[in-house]
Amino acid sequence: MSGTAAMVPPGLPERLRDLYDRLLASPRFRQLATRFPLTRPMARRRVRALFDLCAGFVYTQTLLACVRLRVFEILRDGPVAHDALVARLGLSAEAASTLLNAAESLKLLARRRGGRWGLGALGAAMVDNPGVTAMVEHHALVYRDLADPVALLRRDRGGNGLSGYWPYAEVERPAALPDAQVAAYTALMAASQPFIAEEVLAAYDFSRHRCLLDLGGGDGSFLRAVAARHADLRLMLFDLPAVAERGRAAFAAAGLADRAEAFGGDFTEDPMPAGADIVSLVRIVHDHDDGKALAILRSARSALAPGGTLLVAEPMSGTPGAEPITEAYFGFYLLAMGTGRPRSAEELAALLRQAGFAAPTLMATRTPLLARVMVAKAV
Repeated sequence: MSGTAAMVPPGLPERLRDLYDRLLASPRFRQLATRFPLTRPMARRRVRALFDLCAGFVYTQTLLACVRLRVFEILRDGPVAHDALVARLGLSAEAASTLLNAAESLKLLARRRGGRWGLGALGAAMVDNPGVTAMVEHHALVYRDLADPVALLRRDRGGNGLSGYWPYAEVERPAALPDAQVAAYTALMAASQPFIAEEVLAAYDFSRHRCLLDLGGGDGSFLRAVAARHADLRLMLFDLPAVAERGRAAFAAAGLADRAEAFGGDFTEDPMPAGADIVSLVRIVHDHDDGKALAILRSARSALAPGGTLLVAEPMSGTPGAEPITEAYFGFYLLAMGTGRPRSAEELAALLRQAGFAAPTLMATRTPLLARVMVAKAV
């Protein structure tokens, strides 16, 4: 709110909400709520939710231990007897029990009859899921940057482990980055791209187009997923030169060299390849502050003739049910990265209009917390 804006007196609903907040903050009220049968279940849920926030790091480290000890791989073909599993983990009996009991409580593992261990509901989802496994490992770097969150909030952006991991966030000439500095993040994006590609392909029909240009497309993982569904679509990738070279090799290995091209450059200042009637930006815009995001969108506009389509896919602020992911996770992740912020669909639409697009429209996705899809037309 502006400092000169007139203060609007709160109405009855807001005054009741304020009273409710004061009650929740009262230790005496909380004690009464745990005793009264009608409020006891709600009070218990809130105690559990608060404890989960306090203990969250321990939960994530339990998952990390399971990943590094290959627990899910060991159990992928069926339950294993307790003693045999302990031997394969290479832990003492006591340490193994600590891990297995913790993993069971988090639904990563499940006890089976006969003293055996099997996969739990969440552990089963880790099997053959390299994207999630890669992110679990990657978060070791994230947690180091967040070890002192207040210091992170108070200092200038950048200069963290994450900003070094994503080097284009800080360097003046990202197009000059060598392969050694782009390899790690390119591999991470490639590992985590398949489930995003599935969301996009389920939401949007690319068969109406003849040529797709993917900006910031990494090693071409998204384009290869599109190619598998649309055999007649011509494909173009634009990314930093060292990254584009990786995409070129991946296209050749996948037998796509005859219809997929990779172009290297800086998409905030270099000319775009011509010929696309649709441009995609998959998990790109939210990685950049408004000025650079607008420059990227204008580059996308320059690649299209009037009437061409832009498709943006990424998590968006304000997505119902995904608030902790967009506001807490991506808010702090991008703060540590030193660039970007989560944007609402309305904020993204405003940037699109500034960049020369019209009629921004949200498409329905199966799992909006992973990615939402917005399309717009070049004017």
